[in-house]
Amino acid sequence: MKSESHQHDHTSTENIRVAFFLNLVFTALEIVGGIWTNSLAILSDAIHDFGDSFSLGLAWYLDHFSQRTNDNRFSYGYRRFSLLSALINTLVLVSGSVIILSTAIPRLFAPEQANASGMVLIAVVGILANGAAVLRLRSERSMNARVVAWHLLEDVLGWVAVLIVSLVLLIADLYILDPILSILITLYVLYNTLRNLWKTAGLFMQAVPENVDLGKLDEELCAIPEILSTHHTHVWSLDGEHHVLTTHVVIEEETSKDDLVCIRNSVQEVLRRMEFSHTTVEIEFGDDDCGMERTN
Repeated sequence: MKSESHQHDHTSTENIRVAFFLNLVFTALEIVGGIWTNSLAILSDAIHDFGDSFSLGLAWYLDHFSQRTNDNRFSYGYRRFSLLSALINTLVLVSGSVIILSTAIPRLFAPEQANASGMVLIAVVGILANGAAVLRLRSERSMNARVVAWHLLEDVLGWVAVLIVSLVLLIADLYILDPILSILITLYVLYNTLRNLWKTAGLFMQAVPENVDLGKLDEELCAIPEILSTHHTHVWSLDGEHHVLTTHVVIEEETSKDDLVCIRNSVQEVLRRMEFSHTTVEIEFGDDDCGMERTN
C-alpha cells in the first residue's frame, strides 16, 4: 500500500515538472508573439502565464519536497508544503489578474490594431501546449496539482476564446474585441482563483475536507453493535488528498479482550473505506473513561 502511494506521489511530481517546462517555453514564445501581433489579450495572457511558470516551478519543487518522510520536526511528514505551494500560487494569480485588468481597461477607450493571422497561429499553439499539460495532470487529486491543472485548463479555454476573436478580426476590424477578451479572461480566472483560495485557506485552517461527511462517519462508527458512542472526532487534510482522523470510541466497561479486537477491526474497516492516510482511535471503557473534556 505504501509503495503504491509513493509511486502516485512520484507521478504527480513528474507531471507537474512536465507542465512547468511546457508552460515556461510557451510563455517565452507568447511574449514574442504578443509583441509581434500587438495583441493585448496575448500579452496579458503572457503575464498570466509567466506567473503560472513561477507557480509551476514552485509547485514542482514543493511537491517534491512534500514527499519527504516524517521526522522529529514534522511528525506527519512534509505534505502540507504541497498545500503551501497551492496557496502561494493562488496569490500570485490574483496579483497577476490585477495587473492585467489595470492594463486592459484603458485599452477599451483606445483600441489598437492587432495582427489577426498571427493571433490565430499563437492561439493554436497555446491550445496544444496547455492542453498537453492539462492531460498530464487530469487524474491528480492533491490540492497543489488540482490548482495547477485548473489554471492550465483556464489557459486552454482562454486560448480557444483568443482563436475565436482572431478569426473574427480576419474579416472585421473590431479591434476593441481584443481588450474586451482580455478583461473577460482575467475576470474568469480571478473568480475561480478566489474560489480555490477559499478552499485552500480552509484546508490550512484544518477544515473538514469536502469529501468527508463527519456526521455520517460518526453514524457508521456508532452502527457497530458494540460501540455505545463516539466523541472528539476530528478530520483534517494534509494536502487536500491525504486526510487524517482522530476519534474516541466508547464501549462497555466489561468488554473482553477478544471482543475488543473485533471492535477494533470493525472500526478500521469503516475508516479503510474512506481512505484516510493516518488514523488515531482511542477506545474508552464507559462514559467516564475519557481524559479530555467533551467540547464537540
